[in-house]
Amino acid sequence: MSSELIDLFVSSFGETLMMVVISGVVGSLLGIPLGIALHITEAKGVLPNVAFNRIAGLLVNAVRSTPFIILLVAVIPMTRFFVGTSIGTAAAIVPLTIAAAPFIARLVETALREVDHGLVEAAQAMGATTWQIIYKVLVPEAFAGIVAGLTITFVSLVGYSAMAGAIGGGGLGDLGIRYGYQRFLPEVMLAVVLILIVFVQLVQSLGDLLVRKLSHR
Repeated sequence: MSSELIDLFVSSFGETLMMVVISGVVGSLLGIPLGIALHITEAKGVLPNVAFNRIAGLLVNAVRSTPFIILLVAVIPMTRFFVGTSIGTAAAIVPLTIAAAPFIARLVETALREVDHGLVEAAQAMGATTWQIIYKVLVPEAFAGIVAGLTITFVSLVGYSAMAGAIGGGGLGDLGIRYGYQRFLPEVMLAVVLILIVFVQLVQSLGDLLVRKLSHR
């Protein structure tokens, strides 16, 4: 493999890493509060609001049910508004974030449902406010599950970022398509796949390690 290709692999991996990290972090900042809101506004939640819960749930389900390749194209106007272009690594971060946020929200909601309702009732009996129940009971008790959900999300974003290469999103996916497919270099495609597999394994292993440590507390 030439030094030019090696440089391309390094820069493409850097682009993939940037897409996954930024979209994952921003998606978490949006998705975690949304997931908490979905949980506490359920009919049996600590702050029931059926109307909000149903509308937010419908929006979350609508985004989650949209195939990512379609979402990439559908949000091009929004992407241009935020970053001024619809191609490149920065542009790919916008649909990746939009895809990540509702995914995280549902995983957070699921993790919160696993918290023993007796703990919530005990906190309410002691006069805890809604915010105190969220930050001192629900989130701490569900934290390991939330981290596990975030791990799943980051792994999914690795695959999504590769898919973004199909429309010029940059990263390893773009490298694999331009060189491995269009220029008939199967060794490049194979190398891209192997790098993505190793990357996913590292992300999953780190997430699993954090979950085990949190679960033993």
